[in-house]
Amino acid sequence: MSTSQQHTASGRPLRVAPAWVGGARSRAAADHLLPVHEAVWIWSVRRYARVSLWALPIGAALYGWATLGLPATPSPLLLELAAGWFCAVAMIGLAGLLAGSRTRRPALAGLLIGLAGFVMMLPLAAVPTGAGLAGTGIDAGQVRTAALVAAAVTGTGWLLLGWAVFRSKLVNPADGVLLMLAAVSIGAGSYAVRPLPTVGALLLLAAGMGLAWTGSRLIPPA
Repeated sequence: MSTSQQHTASGRPLRVAPAWVGGARSRAAADHLLPVHEAVWIWSVRRYARVSLWALPIGAALYGWATLGLPATPSPLLLELAAGWFCAVAMIGLAGLLAGSRTRRPALAGLLIGLAGFVMMLPLAAVPTGAGLAGTGIDAGQVRTAALVAAAVTGTGWLLLGWAVFRSKLVNPADGVLLMLAAVSIGAGSYAVRPLPTVGALLLLAAGMGLAWTGSRLIPPA
Protein backbone atom coordinates (compact mmCIF):
# COMPACT_ATOMS: atom_id res chain seq x y z
CA MET A 1 0.00 0.00 0.00
CA SER A 2 1.36 3.39 -0.93
CA THR A 3 1.94 5.85 1.90
CA SER A 4 2.55 9.57 2.13
CA GLN A 5 5.38 10.92 4.30
CA GLN A 6 5.01 14.00 6.50
CA HIS A 7 7.02 15.24 9.46
CA THR A 8 6.07 15.41 13.12
CA ALA A 9 6.84 18.33 15.41
CA SER A 10 10.16 16.70 16.32
CA GLY A 11 11.16 16.46 12.67
CA ARG A 12 10.80 12.71 12.39
CA PRO A 13 8.98 11.36 9.31
CA LEU A 14 5.36 10.35 9.83
CA ARG A 15 3.94 7.59 7.68
CA VAL A 16 0.19 7.84 7.09
CA ALA A 17 -1.67 4.94 5.45
CA PRO A 18 -4.60 6.18 3.31
CA ALA A 19 -6.70 3.12 4.27
CA TRP A 20 -7.11 4.58 7.75
CA VAL A 21 -9.00 7.56 6.39
CA GLY A 22 -11.28 6.03 3.79
CA GLY A 23 -9.35 3.91 1.34
CA ALA A 24 -6.53 4.09 -1.15
CA ARG A 25 -5.97 7.38 -2.95
CA SER A 26 -4.15 8.43 -6.08
CA ARG A 27 -0.68 9.97 -5.99
CA ALA A 28 -2.13 13.43 -6.64
CA ALA A 29 -4.62 13.05 -3.79
CA ALA A 30 -1.91 11.76 -1.49
CA ASP A 31 -0.08 15.09 -1.81
CA HIS A 32 -3.10 16.89 -0.35
CA LEU A 33 -2.92 17.17 3.44
CA LEU A 34 -5.99 15.85 5.28
CA PRO A 35 -6.80 17.66 8.54
CA VAL A 36 -6.61 15.46 11.60
CA HIS A 37 -10.21 16.12 12.67
CA GLU A 38 -11.48 15.09 9.24
CA ALA A 39 -9.43 11.91 9.33
CA VAL A 40 -10.83 11.04 12.75
CA TRP A 41 -14.38 11.76 11.56
CA ILE A 42 -13.98 9.58 8.47
CA TRP A 43 -12.48 6.77 10.51
CA SER A 44 -15.38 6.99 13.01
CA VAL A 45 -17.95 6.77 10.21
CA ARG A 46 -16.21 3.75 8.72
CA ARG A 47 -16.09 2.10 12.15
CA TYR A 48 -19.84 2.64 12.60
CA ALA A 49 -20.49 1.25 9.11
CA ARG A 50 -18.34 -1.79 9.83
CA VAL A 51 -20.12 -2.62 13.10
CA SER A 52 -23.64 -1.91 11.81
CA LEU A 53 -23.23 -4.43 9.00
CA TRP A 54 -23.72 -7.18 11.58
CA ALA A 55 -27.33 -6.00 11.88
CA LEU A 56 -28.03 -7.41 8.41
CA PRO A 57 -27.67 -11.13 9.27
CA ILE A 58 -29.64 -10.54 12.47
CA GLY A 59 -32.47 -8.89 10.52
CA ALA A 60 -32.37 -11.63 7.88
CA ALA A 61 -32.61 -14.34 10.55
CA LEU A 62 -35.60 -12.63 12.17
CA TYR A 63 -37.30 -12.17 8.79
CA GLY A 64 -36.73 -15.82 7.92
CA TRP A 65 -38.13 -16.85 11.31
CA ALA A 66 -41.27 -14.83 10.62
CA THR A 67 -41.77 -16.49 7.20
CA LEU A 68 -41.71 -20.01 8.62
CA GLY A 69 -45.13 -19.63 10.24
CA LEU A 70 -44.36 -22.00 13.11
CA PRO A 71 -47.00 -22.08 15.88
CA ALA A 72 -44.36 -21.75 18.63
CA THR A 73 -42.84 -18.55 17.21
CA PRO A 74 -43.50 -15.09 18.70
CA SER A 75 -45.84 -12.65 17.03
CA PRO A 76 -44.96 -12.39 13.31
CA LEU A 77 -45.61 -8.65 13.57
CA LEU A 78 -42.93 -8.22 16.23
CA LEU A 79 -40.48 -10.32 14.25
CA GLU A 80 -41.09 -8.34 11.08
CA LEU A 81 -40.76 -4.99 12.86
CA ALA A 82 -37.52 -6.08 14.53
CA ALA A 83 -36.22 -7.43 11.22
CA GLY A 84 -37.08 -4.16 9.47
CA TRP A 85 -35.30 -2.13 12.14
CA PHE A 86 -32.10 -4.20 11.92
CA CYS A 87 -32.19 -4.12 8.11
CA ALA A 88 -32.63 -0.33 8.11
CA VAL A 89 -29.57 0.04 10.35
CA ALA A 90 -27.63 -2.27 8.03
CA MET A 91 -28.71 -0.25 5.00
CA ILE A 92 -27.33 2.93 6.53
CA GLY A 93 -24.09 1.20 7.46
CA LEU A 94 -23.67 -0.35 4.01
CA ALA A 95 -24.25 2.99 2.29
CA GLY A 96 -21.71 4.58 4.65
CA LEU A 97 -19.18 1.86 3.85
CA LEU A 98 -19.62 2.46 0.12
CA ALA A 99 -19.52 6.26 0.44
CA GLY A 100 -15.85 6.31 -0.54
CA SER A 101 -16.20 3.89 -3.45
CA ARG A 102 -17.04 4.50 -7.09
CA THR A 103 -20.61 3.23 -6.56
CA ARG A 104 -21.55 5.75 -3.88
CA ARG A 105 -24.37 7.22 -6.00
CA PRO A 106 -26.26 3.93 -6.51
CA ALA A 107 -25.62 3.10 -2.86
CA LEU A 108 -27.13 6.42 -1.76
CA ALA A 109 -30.09 5.91 -4.10
CA GLY A 110 -30.61 2.41 -2.73
CA LEU A 111 -30.50 3.74 0.84
CA LEU A 112 -33.07 6.46 0.19
CA ILE A 113 -35.41 4.16 -1.75
CA GLY A 114 -35.07 1.38 0.82
CA LEU A 115 -35.84 3.71 3.72
CA ALA A 116 -38.86 5.03 1.80
CA GLY A 117 -40.07 1.44 1.45
CA PHE A 118 -39.67 0.82 5.18
CA VAL A 119 -41.64 3.98 5.95
CA MET A 120 -44.42 2.81 3.62
CA MET A 121 -44.50 -0.67 5.15
CA LEU A 122 -44.57 0.47 8.78
CA PRO A 123 -48.21 1.70 8.96
CA LEU A 124 -49.40 -1.34 6.99
CA ALA A 125 -47.66 -3.97 9.09
CA ALA A 126 -50.29 -3.95 11.84
CA VAL A 127 -53.29 -4.14 9.49
CA PRO A 128 -54.88 -7.63 9.64
CA THR A 129 -55.11 -9.61 6.41
CA GLY A 130 -58.31 -8.83 4.54
CA ALA A 131 -59.06 -5.67 6.54
CA GLY A 132 -59.16 -2.06 5.43
CA LEU A 133 -58.21 1.16 7.18
CA ALA A 134 -61.21 2.58 8.98
CA GLY A 135 -61.84 6.27 8.46
CA THR A 136 -59.54 6.56 5.46
CA GLY A 137 -61.69 5.08 2.71
CA ILE A 138 -59.01 2.50 1.90
CA ASP A 139 -60.49 -0.95 1.53
CA ALA A 140 -58.78 -4.33 1.89
CA GLY A 141 -57.85 -4.54 -1.79
CA GLN A 142 -56.15 -1.16 -1.70
CA VAL A 143 -54.28 -2.09 1.48
CA ARG A 144 -52.96 -5.21 -0.25
CA THR A 145 -51.88 -3.14 -3.25
CA ALA A 146 -50.16 -0.60 -1.01
CA ALA A 147 -48.33 -3.41 0.82
CA LEU A 148 -47.12 -4.85 -2.47
CA VAL A 149 -45.94 -1.43 -3.62
CA ALA A 150 -44.10 -0.88 -0.33
CA ALA A 151 -42.43 -4.29 -0.61
CA ALA A 152 -41.45 -3.55 -4.22
CA VAL A 153 -39.94 -0.19 -3.23
CA THR A 154 -37.95 -1.84 -0.43
CA GLY A 155 -36.77 -4.57 -2.82
CA THR A 156 -35.67 -1.91 -5.30
CA GLY A 157 -33.56 -0.30 -2.60
CA TRP A 158 -31.87 -3.62 -1.82
CA LEU A 159 -31.39 -4.23 -5.54
CA LEU A 160 -29.53 -0.94 -5.95
CA LEU A 161 -27.42 -1.63 -2.87
CA GLY A 162 -26.59 -5.09 -4.21
CA TRP A 163 -25.54 -3.58 -7.53
CA ALA A 164 -23.40 -1.05 -5.69
CA VAL A 165 -21.72 -3.84 -3.72
CA PHE A 166 -21.16 -5.86 -6.89
CA ARG A 167 -19.52 -2.96 -8.75
CA SER A 168 -17.66 -1.34 -5.85
CA LYS A 169 -14.53 -3.55 -5.92
CA LEU A 170 -14.37 -2.89 -2.19
CA VAL A 171 -15.98 -6.08 -0.86
CA ASN A 172 -16.72 -9.51 -2.29
CA PRO A 173 -18.87 -9.09 -5.45
CA ALA A 174 -20.58 -12.42 -4.73
CA ASP A 175 -22.26 -10.76 -1.74
CA GLY A 176 -23.73 -8.21 -4.12
CA VAL A 177 -25.17 -10.99 -6.28
CA LEU A 178 -26.71 -12.64 -3.22
CA LEU A 179 -28.14 -9.30 -2.15
CA MET A 180 -29.74 -8.73 -5.55
CA LEU A 181 -31.24 -12.23 -5.54
CA ALA A 182 -32.64 -11.62 -2.05
CA ALA A 183 -34.12 -8.34 -3.26
CA VAL A 184 -36.41 -10.28 -5.62
CA SER A 185 -38.08 -12.15 -2.77
CA ILE A 186 -38.21 -9.03 -0.61
CA GLY A 187 -39.88 -7.17 -3.46
CA ALA A 188 -42.47 -9.92 -3.76
CA GLY A 189 -43.45 -9.35 -0.14
CA SER A 190 -45.22 -11.78 2.17
CA TYR A 191 -47.82 -12.52 -0.51
CA ALA A 192 -45.39 -14.61 -2.56
CA VAL A 193 -45.45 -18.41 -2.65
CA ARG A 194 -44.28 -19.59 0.79
CA PRO A 195 -40.81 -21.00 -0.06
CA LEU A 196 -39.76 -17.78 -1.82
CA PRO A 197 -39.68 -15.45 1.22
CA THR A 198 -37.77 -18.03 3.26
CA VAL A 199 -35.25 -18.58 0.47
CA GLY A 200 -34.86 -14.83 0.17
CA ALA A 201 -34.19 -14.58 3.89
CA LEU A 202 -31.48 -17.25 3.59
CA LEU A 203 -29.88 -15.37 0.69
CA LEU A 204 -30.02 -12.15 2.69
CA LEU A 205 -28.45 -13.96 5.65
CA ALA A 206 -25.61 -15.28 3.50
CA ALA A 207 -25.00 -11.85 1.96
CA GLY A 208 -25.12 -10.18 5.37
CA MET A 209 -22.61 -12.59 6.89
CA GLY A 210 -20.26 -12.09 3.96
CA LEU A 211 -20.54 -8.29 4.04
CA ALA A 212 -20.12 -8.11 7.81
CA TRP A 213 -17.06 -10.37 7.76
CA THR A 214 -15.44 -8.58 4.82
CA GLY A 215 -16.29 -5.15 6.19
CA SER A 216 -14.69 -5.98 9.54
CA ARG A 217 -11.38 -6.60 7.74
CA LEU A 218 -11.31 -3.39 5.70
CA ILE A 219 -9.85 -1.15 8.42
CA PRO A 220 -7.99 -1.87 11.65
CA PRO A 221 -10.18 -2.53 14.71
CA ALA A 222 -10.87 0.28 17.16
